[in-house]
Amino acid sequence: MTTPVTIIGAGLGGLVLARVLQVHGITATVHEADPSPDARRQGGLLDIHPWNGRPALEAAGLIEEFRRLILPGRESYRVMDQTGTVLLDIPDDGTGRRPEVPRGALRRLLLDALAPGTVRWGHKVTRVRGLGEGRHEVGFADDTSTVASLLIGADGAWSRVRPVLSAAAPEYFGVCSVETFLFDGDTRHPAAADAVGAGSLFALAPGRGLLAHREGGGTLHAYAQLRKPQDWLADLDAADAATLTAQVAKEFDGWAPELTALMTDSDTPPVLRRIFTLPTGHRWDRVPGVTLLGDAAHLRPPNGEGANLAMQDGAELGRALAAHPDNVEAALSEHERGMFARAAAVEAGDDDMYAIMIDGDAPHSTIALMTGSRQDS
Repeated sequence: MTTPVTIIGAGLGGLVLARVLQVHGITATVHEADPSPDARRQGGLLDIHPWNGRPALEAAGLIEEFRRLILPGRESYRVMDQTGTVLLDIPDDGTGRRPEVPRGALRRLLLDALAPGTVRWGHKVTRVRGLGEGRHEVGFADDTSTVASLLIGADGAWSRVRPVLSAAAPEYFGVCSVETFLFDGDTRHPAAADAVGAGSLFALAPGRGLLAHREGGGTLHAYAQLRKPQDWLADLDAADAATLTAQVAKEFDGWAPELTALMTDSDTPPVLRRIFTLPTGHRWDRVPGVTLLGDAAHLRPPNGEGANLAMQDGAELGRALAAHPDNVEAALSEHERGMFARAAAVEAGDDDMYAIMIDGDAPHSTIALMTGSRQDS
């Protein structure tokens, strides 16, 4: 294949695609808005699934390197109520079926596996327009541009490539999330660390919850989940950490102090995010020379599948392009058929974990889901 591949977005999906292409001798360039690899945190732990994430890393030729990133003992799950009473405690069974790895370390592994200069940092896309015959012009915030003969949008929820293919836009899911970090938890935040345990904690009540997991070095990574209108705290200055912390603490008034400490004792400024999704069954008609993968194509609420699906999308697209070196459109059609089917299967089997966690029967609805005893009406 002689057509160079232009990838927008250096997330896991885009990087897996670039790596698989390079394994097959295909040139790829990745344009990323961040100014450097370490410009921002890359999220918390990811459980890598044996049916999609692991095969993607195998296709990238990085499975042995991946194994060295695994944090042992993290596949344990604990559910509490707001008083701090443990209602369900599932220990790590030691099988490593869905191993947990730090997202940032996995991204670094993929970056280091690429040929030097593959990723062009500080290339924030502002516009994409078709030029005909499968070619697209991509404009950047610095007033430069490039022409892509084969363009892949791996640029997440607010993809700038998506409008070339689809008029769909992300829709608010009804939940706000506030992210915090507590460092050296066992020494500096022992009560909170004890509550989180060895793996992941779900402290839940109707309309709200505190989620946390234990990362490397004793770091506790936590999220407050709140069912709120989209304009909740819309006028708050993003830099006003004290006010945001106070507002979140108010939402958990009366909860056990070892739980509220996950928000009030954060060692980093809290970050407020609103959760968005693309419409269920999002599809588009084939447009020559361009396609999407990952959240740009099938954004869903966090359910443990997003990063794994994105990596699988990248690996399968890379394989399709390698298998059809003289027929790019056949490769893109094959990729889209497979991706649409995978996304549909996840949507059909999705228990809507994110909504269930803080539904009217929380935390008992989550316990029923985890133990397989939930009855659908």
